[in-house]
Amino acid sequence: MSRPHAYWLVKSEPDAFGWSQQVAHGVEPWTGVRNYTARNNLRAMRRGDLAFFYHSNIGKEIIGIVRVDREAYPDPTAAKGDWSCVDMRAVAPMPTPVTLVQMKADPALADLALLRFSRLSVAPVSAEHWRHICKLGGYKAKR
Repeated sequence: MSRPHAYWLVKSEPDAFGWSQQVAHGVEPWTGVRNYTARNNLRAMRRGDLAFFYHSNIGKEIIGIVRVDREAYPDPTAAKGDWSCVDMRAVAPMPTPVTLVQMKADPALADLALLRFSRLSVAPVSAEHWRHICKLGGYKAKR
């Protein structure tokens, strides 16, 4: 029996790899994760799971939504070690980007992993938080 789709948040520095590049590439390997918790989150992702695409450092906002197209496999950018990546496909831009300031000020998001573990580059998002953030950003969630 398969599990229901899960939700995630993935961070990228827009000056290194931003939303516009994700859209232009369509499907892109999510490589370069070098934190064990984030790596384990990548390994927990399943095809069809959705994730918020978050611009870190510059912008600090959820800018789009991506879907897992290929489950975890060895990260080709890792010189050594047991690192993984997944393939992500651009789904849609967030109609109104949801900023970090906005999320921090919202009591409904107080226990969002992004806020509790700010350095984690791949984090789970509960279905409740997913719906709430989609509503804030004007995205009509399909599930």
